[in-house]
Amino acid sequence: MSDLNQQKFFAQDIDSVKQTLDSSEQGLSAQEAKQRLDKYGANEIREGEQKSTLQKFIDQFKDLMIIILLIAAGLSVALEGSEGLVDAIIILAVVLINAILGVIQENKAEDAINALKEMSSPKATVNRDGEQVAIDSREIVPGDVVVLEAGDVVPADLRLFKATSLQIEEAALTGESVPVTKELDLVAEDAGIGDRTNMAFSSTNVTYGRGQGIVTGTGMDTEVGNIAEMLEGAEGKTTPLQENLDSLTKFLTYAIVAIAVFIFVIGLFNGREWVEMLLTAISIAVAALPEGLPAITTIILALGTQKMSDRNALVRKLPAVETLGGTEVICSDKTGTLTQNKMTIEKVFYNGEMHDAAEDIDFNEPVFRIMNMANDTNINSNGELAGDPTETAMIQFGFDKGFDVREVLETQPRLGEVPFDSTRKMSSTFHPTSEAFKDQAPYVSMTKGAPDVLISNCNYYYDNGEIKELTEDVREKLLDTNHSMATQALRVLAMAFKYYDEEPANYDSETLENDLVFAGLIGEIDPERPEAKEAITKARGAGIRTVMITGDHKDTAAAIAARLGIIDEGDDSSVTTGAHLDELSDEELAEKVEHYSVYARVSPQHKVRIVEAWQSHDKVVAMTGDGVNDAPSLKQSDIGIGMGITGTEVSKGASDMVLADDNFATIVTAVEEGRKVFSNIQKAVQFLLSANLGEVMTLFFATMLDWQILEPIHILWINLVTDTFPAIALGLEDAESDVMEHDPRGRKTDLLSGGVLASIIYQGLYEGGITLFVYWYAQHIMQVEHVDAEAMAFLTLAFIQLFHAYNSKSVFKSLFATNPFGNKWLNIGVLASTVLMLITVFVPGLNNAFGTNHLVGDPNSVAMWTVVILAAASIIVYTEIIKAILRATGYAEKAQSKTKSKK
Repeated sequence: MSDLNQQKFFAQDIDSVKQTLDSSEQGLSAQEAKQRLDKYGANEIREGEQKSTLQKFIDQFKDLMIIILLIAAGLSVALEGSEGLVDAIIILAVVLINAILGVIQENKAEDAINALKEMSSPKATVNRDGEQVAIDSREIVPGDVVVLEAGDVVPADLRLFKATSLQIEEAALTGESVPVTKELDLVAEDAGIGDRTNMAFSSTNVTYGRGQGIVTGTGMDTEVGNIAEMLEGAEGKTTPLQENLDSLTKFLTYAIVAIAVFIFVIGLFNGREWVEMLLTAISIAVAALPEGLPAITTIILALGTQKMSDRNALVRKLPAVETLGGTEVICSDKTGTLTQNKMTIEKVFYNGEMHDAAEDIDFNEPVFRIMNMANDTNINSNGELAGDPTETAMIQFGFDKGFDVREVLETQPRLGEVPFDSTRKMSSTFHPTSEAFKDQAPYVSMTKGAPDVLISNCNYYYDNGEIKELTEDVREKLLDTNHSMATQALRVLAMAFKYYDEEPANYDSETLENDLVFAGLIGEIDPERPEAKEAITKARGAGIRTVMITGDHKDTAAAIAARLGIIDEGDDSSVTTGAHLDELSDEELAEKVEHYSVYARVSPQHKVRIVEAWQSHDKVVAMTGDGVNDAPSLKQSDIGIGMGITGTEVSKGASDMVLADDNFATIVTAVEEGRKVFSNIQKAVQFLLSANLGEVMTLFFATMLDWQILEPIHILWINLVTDTFPAIALGLEDAESDVMEHDPRGRKTDLLSGGVLASIIYQGLYEGGITLFVYWYAQHIMQVEHVDAEAMAFLTLAFIQLFHAYNSKSVFKSLFATNPFGNKWLNIGVLASTVLMLITVFVPGLNNAFGTNHLVGDPNSVAMWTVVILAAASIIVYTEIIKAILRATGYAEKAQSKTKSKK
C-alpha cells in the first residue's frame, strides 16, 4: 500500500490535490507516466496465492479423525494380517471418498479476487501530453487525468475537478440504490464512501453526464483494492460442525486409548499373551471408532445441500448447510436483500392532500404529467425502461396507471430542454400545452427537482384547477410536507410548471425555471421485499436476531428497519452510523454491539468489524449481501449468503451459500433445513456411538470375564452392515415439528449435547448388557454349544442395532408419537441390513465362516431365534420407558431450551 492511500483527497481543495500528485488538468507526459508505472505498478488487483489440487487433497488428511483412522488401518494390517487387510481397505475407502468430495467442493468455488479483476475497465481515456488518448486501464498511474462519460466504467479512484450533470452508480461498492450525483465541493474528513461526492471510485459505472478527475489511487490502493486485500487476508473460519467433529474425535480418541490400555494391562495381569491382548485392544479400538462417521456426515450434508437447492438456496461449501442451522445473528445488507433494489413511487402530494400510489389519479393532474414528460428515461419497443432509477420509477408508475407517455409526446413533443445540473438541482422541458389546458396558453414548461430549491423558485401553486399565489404560510406547509415525507425514507422530488404564449428565444434556466407554479411532490422509495417482514418475524421466533447493515442514509435505514420490524418506530437508540463506529475501538464496539440493530452509512471495513464484534461474543453470524462492498464481511462471517440474481460475482465468490431467488425468506427456510441437518447428524452420531459403545462394553466385560464372545469378523461385519445404511437413512429424517421453536445452538452446543450423550450411554450400556445376557443365557440356561452361543450374541448385537435405529428418530419423543415407519429410506436401510445379516446365516459356506450354521435346521434353531429376536426387540421397550421418564421429570425440556423472542 502506497503513502497516497493514507491521503484524504476528498477533504482537500483541488489545487492541493494537484500539488500532492504533481499533476495538472492537462495530465502527465508519457515519460512521467512511464516512470510512475514503474514506481506504483500496474493498475490491477493482485491475485492471491492459489492452492493446487494436490495441496487441497493433502489438506483433507489433516483432520484428527482421518489420522486416527489411518493409524488404525496400519495397525490392523501389521497385527492381524489378511483379516486386518479387509478392515484397512474399508477404512481407506472411506477416507479417500471423504477427501475426494472435499476437493471437488473446493474446486467448485469461484475466485472472488479474480471476479474483482474482471470488473475493471479494459480501456480508459486520459490526458497525456495535453491530448486525450485511449489507453489500457492497466497503464493508468496516480496523477493521470481521466475523462469520464456516460457508459464508462471508472478505471481508478479519482478526485473530480469537473462534473457536468455527472451521476455514477455505486451500488456494488456502497449499497446505495440510486446513482450518486457528483459535486466538486469539499467533504468532511470523516465522511464515509457514500458521502464522498467529489470522488469517483474504481469499477463503478457512469450513468449520466460527464466529468474529469485526477487519479488518486490505482490497483490495490483503490477502494476496490482495499476490499481485495481484506478478502486476501481474511482467515478461513472453522464451522461449528467442524469444531464439533474435532471435539468429538478428541473425546473418542482419549476414551478409546484409555479403554484399550486398560484392557491390555488387565489381560497381562491375568497371564494372557501380550500379542493376543494387543490384538484384543485393537479390536476394541476398531469397535469403538465410528469409521463411517466422516463419510456419513458428508453424505448427510450433501443430501441437505440438494434439498436446499430445491428451495433456491445454493450451497457452495458443504459445512455451510449445518452452520446456517446454528445461526444466532443475521447481519443483512439492506439494498437488494431486504429491499427490492428498485425505486418505486409510494406517495404523491397534490391539491394540498397526500395520496398513496395505489389510489386512482387523474391523468390531467399537472404533477402526474410532469413526472412522465419531464423525464429522460429510454423506452424500447418492448416497453422496457432504461435510465436513472428515479426517472424510470415515474414512467413505470404511469404505465401501471395506464398512462403511456410515448403517446402523449406525439401530440406534445419536447421542443426544448434545460438538462439537470447538480448546482441547480433541477431539470426542465418545454412542450405544447395539452388539449385540456389550451385555454391557458399554447406552451408549457415542466420542471422537476429538489423540493427546497424548486419551491423557492415558485410564486404560485396549483390547487384543484386554480392557480393561486404562493404565500409564505403555504410555502412553509409545503416544506413541512417535504420534511415529513423525507423522514419516512422517501426520496422526494417536486414538480412545477409555467405557461407561455410563445416559444422562448433561449432555453435556459433563467427563462424556464423562475416564477413557477408548484404542482406537487412525489415520494419514491426502494421498497422492502413483501416477504422480508414475515421472514424477520419467523427468524425472531426461532431466536435469531436480524441486524440491518447498509451504506444508505441513517433516516432511510431507520425507516425501512421500522417497516420491517427490525426496530420499533422512532427507536433511534438502536440506530448508529459508520462515523460513530470510527470513534469506537474494537473493544468498545464489542461491548455495545448488542444495543444496535441498524448500521447506516458504513464502509466495507465497518461491516467486517460488526461481524467480528458479534463473533467476540461467541455468536454464530450469518452475513447477507450482493455488492462488492459486502465481500469481506461475507468471508469473515461464519456463513456468507450471497444473492444469485442481483449479486456481483465478487460477493458470490466470497459466499458459502447463494440465494437463487434473492429472497430473504429463503434464508429462514434454509435455517430450518440447517437445523434439521444438524439434528439428523446428531441422530446418526447417537445411533453409531450407542452401537459402538454396546460393542465395546460387550468386548470389555467379555475380556474381564475371560469369555470368547465375538470374533474380529463379527465386529467388522456389524460395523459395515448394521451401522452404515441406517445411519445414512437417519440423515433423511424430516424436520421435527418444533425444530424452529428452540434457541439456536450457537457454538456452545455440540454433537453430544441436547441429551445425546446421556442417550448414547444408557442405550449403549443396554445393548452391551443384553448381548452379554444372551451369551450367558445360551450357554448356562439353553446349554447350547459355545459356537452357537457366540452366534446368538453376534446376531443379537446386530439386530438390536437395527431395532435401535428406529429409537434414534428422536432423542426424547416417543417412537409412536408419529408414524414409526414414515422414513422410507430408513425402512429400506434396515431391510437391506437385515438381508445382509441373514446371508451370514442362510448362505452355505458363509454361515460356517460366521459360525451361524446351527441356526438353520438345528432342533434348537427356533428357540435360539426366539431369544435373539426378543432380546433385540427389547431395546424398543427399554428406550420408550427411559424416554417417558426423562419427559416426565422435565429433563427433556431442560435439555432442549425454547426460544425467547427478541429484537
